[in-house]
Amino acid sequence: MARIYVGTYAKYNAGSIKGAWLDLEDYADRDAFLEACRELHRDEQDPEVMFQDFEGFPRSFYNESSAPPDELWDWLKLDEDEQELLAIYQDHIDSEGNIDTARDAFMGKYDSEEDWAANWLEDVGSLQEVPEHLRNYIDYKAYARDARLGGDVSFVRHDGTSLRPV
Repeated sequence: MARIYVGTYAKYNAGSIKGAWLDLEDYADRDAFLEACRELHRDEQDPEVMFQDFEGFPRSFYNESSAPPDELWDWLKLDEDEQELLAIYQDHIDSEGNIDTARDAFMGKYDSEEDWAANWLEDVGSLQEVPEHLRNYIDYKAYARDARLGGDVSFVRHDGTSLRPV
C-alpha cells in the first residue's frame, strides 16, 4: 500500500510530529491528495505540509518538502508486476526512466546469471550453431559475466532469489 505520513513544519518546529498516514490510492490525483493534506491540518491557518515518511512506492517519487509528482499516480495505476519493474528500473538503471523504457529493457526473471545466458543464447539463435555434443562445454557463467562487465546487461537481485536482467 502506497502511503505518506503528513505533518507540518510548524508542528515539527514546535516539537510535535502530529500528523497522519494518508493512503495514496484514496486520492484520484495530486490535487486531491494536497486538499486532503490541507484538511488534515486545518487547525493551522496556512499549513506548510511536511512529508515525514513514505512506504509502498519508489523513493524517486518521495521528497520531504514537496508533494509527490503526478507520475506517482500514473505508477499507482500500473499492475503490481509493472510497479515492481519500474521501481527496480528507476532504483538501479535510470532514476528518470518510465514504464515504457523499463518494459523495453526488461529481459525476464532468472534464477541465476547462467540461466539468463543459456536462455539468451538460445533465443538469439547462437546456440543452434553449436553442435549438440559441445553445448555442455559452453561457460554460461563467463558469458553472463562478460555481458555484465561489458555494460550490455545489468542483473538486479530482487527479493533474494531471482535476478532481473535489464
